Amino acid sequence: MKVLITGAQGFVAKNLCVHLRERPDVEVLQFSREDSIFSLKEMLLQADFVFHLAGVNRPQDPEDFKTGNTDLTRAVCDGIVASGRKIPVLYTSSSQAELDNAYGVSKLGAEQALVDLAAEHGVQVHIFRLPNVFGKWARPNYNSAVATFCNNIARDQPIQINNPDAAITLVYIDDVIAQFIAVMDGKLSGNPFITVEPVYGTTVGALSTQLTAFRDSRGTLLTEAVGTGLTRALYSTYLSYVPPERFTYEVPKYGDPRGVFVEMLKTRDSGQFSYFTAHPGVTRGGHYHHSKTEKFLVIKGDACFRFRHIVSGEFYELFTTGEKPEIVETVPGWTHDITNVGHDEMIVMLWANEIFDREHPDTYALPVGTEA
Repeated sequence: MKVLITGAQGFVAKNLCVHLRERPDVEVLQFSREDSIFSLKEMLLQADFVFHLAGVNRPQDPEDFKTGNTDLTRAVCDGIVASGRKIPVLYTSSSQAELDNAYGVSKLGAEQALVDLAAEHGVQVHIFRLPNVFGKWARPNYNSAVATFCNNIARDQPIQINNPDAAITLVYIDDVIAQFIAVMDGKLSGNPFITVEPVYGTTVGALSTQLTAFRDSRGTLLTEAVGTGLTRALYSTYLSYVPPERFTYEVPKYGDPRGVFVEMLKTRDSGQFSYFTAHPGVTRGGHYHHSKTEKFLVIKGDACFRFRHIVSGEFYELFTTGEKPEIVETVPGWTHDITNVGHDEMIVMLWANEIFDREHPDTYALPVGTEA
């Protein structure tokens, strides 16, 4: 299947090209503003599907709105008619097509050309009136507040906010591309309009606050809820603007004769992650908790875990090794410790269900060998 993408150097097209490149059944033809209309017609003779993503949104001459949007779309339509084939077309319009401005009028004109193509020649036309699209590779300081904010905040540069309460409607690039490909595969169609889902709503101020929190999390170690929804999409986008020299960052390391302890990540409601080391023969712990719980995973070395119930005195002992991934959980009301019983340094991953609070640590010293 040969797919033609117009506007191939643009933000949306770059993401689409990468996704299509992962498909062994798709060959991509690319048309950009450096190419001639003649080459466009030649590509259309080969294409089985057209992603018409080319457009103009910030020209120096307002007349270029019509040239780059309406007229170019008509050229695509004429080329499809000239090919003698009903080549499906997906077009990226804009939510501004409903507005009375030069850009919106030019987009509406392009839509009308495609609607006429469908009506007169039976060509399948799919039109997306996209709101603000954000994601990796969008151009900062151009027409995306998300891209500009991500770029500047990731580099500790100032951002300008005129009205923090200004509303923004957003769609994420990966969601856009997923629906584009679903249309190409015949799994989604419009009549002729299609709406990208999900659509996210936020404000300029909230956007700035969230992106700043991503940056600051390297110092606080406190992660945002980056696993779902808008926060997930914004976090992935923010990281795509981090320059290579900032791909790494240091975290504090606390050491004593027993070994080292390093905190890696903290969450607001699901605890924190860390690791520690212990030299041969070293014992760590010797305390109990009322409510706090922990998970230990020895990833290098050999460990002996000991437990004693703080009321009944019941004793339990177990051994784990880095050769066999095995989680050991601490249980409230049982004092516990861990000893390196191997000949090499032991490394242990640790998760606790709450962030350590020095004012209320819920940690009470009691050697495992001592009955309460």
